[in-house]
Parts: sequence; structure tokens; C-alpha cells
Amino acid sequence: MNVKSLPKPLQQAGQDAVLSFGRLSAGARMSPGFLICGAQRCGTTTMYRTLSQHPQVLKAVLHKGVHYFDTGYLHGRGWYQAHFPLRATARLVQQRTGAAPMTFESSPYYLFHPLAAGRIARDLPGVKVIVLLRDPVERAYSAHAHELARGFEREPFERALELEDERLAGEEERLIADATYNSPAHQHQGYLHRGRYLPQLQRMVAAVGRDRVHVVDAGDFFTDPEPVWRQTVEFLGIPDTRVPIFEQNNARPRSPMPQPLRESLLQRFTADDEALATWWGRVPSWRR
Repeated sequence: MNVKSLPKPLQQAGQDAVLSFGRLSAGARMSPGFLICGAQRCGTTTMYRTLSQHPQVLKAVLHKGVHYFDTGYLHGRGWYQAHFPLRATARLVQQRTGAAPMTFESSPYYLFHPLAAGRIARDLPGVKVIVLLRDPVERAYSAHAHELARGFEREPFERALELEDERLAGEEERLIADATYNSPAHQHQGYLHRGRYLPQLQRMVAAVGRDRVHVVDAGDFFTDPEPVWRQTVEFLGIPDTRVPIFEQNNARPRSPMPQPLRESLLQRFTADDEALATWWGRVPSWRR
């Protein structure tokens, strides 16, 4: 039976039961060897499902995104560990494949949350981080459709952009000042702010180290996935055993963006994209 076909209360009850057991067995569970940290609406679900096909990669037990280092940090480390496979499972995989497996999760808000990078570095020393980037204009438009469908947005796209600075004013400072504070506006309504990638990347690199952050151009991943796959498994230090099935996931249908609006927004991102290209050492696909 597909658990997602069950009524929501039964789904939640099942998840609570698994987490309760997971907390009791937290000391016997794997810790993630890598994380997909964002950016939101940049192909993180596709990368998650692609990497999950690797015989030496074990995904999180319940959810693609655990959201521990952003909105769930007060649950504690035992709660986090409950989301990952048992080390006994890892030993069985190692016996079958001849190499130790890795486990991971994918929470796209980690890149944007001001405290997540520091928490990751402190709690998971040595962890590797994958970040995917996409045309920030299309990312913003996709994020708006996503949040509209989930009920976190009610305004049309252009009006939401007009409101963005007001909605996010002071929210990052509040998140930094109060570890108990969560900001729906910061998490769900940062359409343009979350497309200014360089400051987010610099914060992550400052926390975990440049050699442990792998940046993927989602445009390249979608159009020519095999080279991106090989670079990613090389970064993770796992063998390129076979080419997986590549399928773009989690796309939401939406009408095309009006071209004048798209050109105006692309112009707004020009300086950000140029700074990103200098730091990255390559021109991103949406600017070629």
C-alpha cells in the first residue's frame, strides 16, 4: 500500500510512530555524509531522486527534507538521527556492494536560513554539501507558483514581488537573534532574495569549507545530466557504477512569464550574476 494514499491523520500517526522508534534507536543510526542544501526550486528533488538510485546511497527514512538545521533545530539531535537508516542496514549494503554506503537528505531552505550553515558545520563535521543553482528569474516564478499552490501565498506574482522587501524586513535579524523564531515570510516569500545566490554560497563555504561544497548548474543538469552526475559522484567519493534514470521532478505547471517582466527581472539580477560568475569561475547557463 502507498502510505501517501492514506488519510492525513493516519499518515501522521505512522510517521510519529517511526520517529518514536527512531529516537530510541538514534545511537544506532547513520549520520548523513552529505546534504542537498538548495537552492529552492532549482532541481533539488530531481538530484535527490537521481542520487537515491546509487547502490551506495541511502536516503532519509521518512522525508526528502528533514528541515532540522533551519526550522526544526530545537527538536534535538536524537530527533534528527531518527530520520536516517540504521547502521545495521548500512552493514548489509556494504556486504552486498563492497563499500560503505552514505545517507543524506535534501532541505532547500538550509542555503537561505542564516543559521543553518553554522549549525551544519558544528553538528556534522566533515559533511559535504551539494547546492543547485538556476536562472533566478525562473526560480522566483517557480517558487511563487509553488507557494501559491501550498497556501503560503495569495498575491499574484508581480504584487508579491512588490511586497517582498516589506515582508522580509528584519526577518533575518530576528532569526539570528532568537533560535526559537521561525519566519514563514522568510521561508516562503523570498522570491528575489533567494535568487541572490552568492552571499548564501559564501556563508555556506565560510562554515564548512570550499572543498566540501559542490555547486551544480541546474540548467546543465537538466539538459546534459550525465557529466553533472559524474562530477557529483566524484565529489562525494563514491564510484560511478552506472548511469541512473534522469527524470525532472516536482515541476508545477504555470503560464509563461510576460517577456517584458522577465527582461526587467533579469536586468535586476545582472550584478548578482556577474559576481556569482567571478566567484564560481564560470558563466552560469542562464547568462550564456
